This record gives sequence, C-alpha cells and structure tokens, in this order.
Amino acid sequence: MLSIAVSELRANLTGFLQQVKAGEIIVITSRGTEVARLVPPHFATTAAREQLDQLRQTAVVGDIVAPVSEDWKADA
Repeated sequence: MLSIAVSELRANLTGFLQQVKAGEIIVITSRGTEVARLVPPHFATTAAREQLDQLRQTAVVGDIVAPVSEDWKADA
C-alpha cells in the first residue's frame, strides 16, 4: 500500500491511476491524515470474498431451530 499527499497526487495523477489499475492501493493524505483511498475496481469484491472465507472457517453448520443443551417452550 502506497501513501501519498494530495499535492503529489495532483502532480502525478495519471501515473498513480496506472498503479491502481495494476492492483496497487493508494492512501491519500492531507497534512498527514488519511482522507481517501484509491483502490482497483475489483477490490471490494475480493475483500468481501476474503471475509466470507474467514467466516466459513469459524461458522458452525447445524440445526438453527433447536436450542443447544437447554429446555425451552415456544409459547413462553
């Protein structure tokens, strides 16, 4: 991940856009504070798939209707 100032982005926008197109994530800062990120178009999809893969590793698949180890009444 590359971090650049707004002024540097203005001066070299075309070059930075080419880097983003190639897959680079660029953090844009103003006075040292992050204000935006330039990410490739496929980034959101890829990030969402990675999060789902992580959730699949911890998910428990089973009966979601029956309670686990306790008696209960539906009308209570």
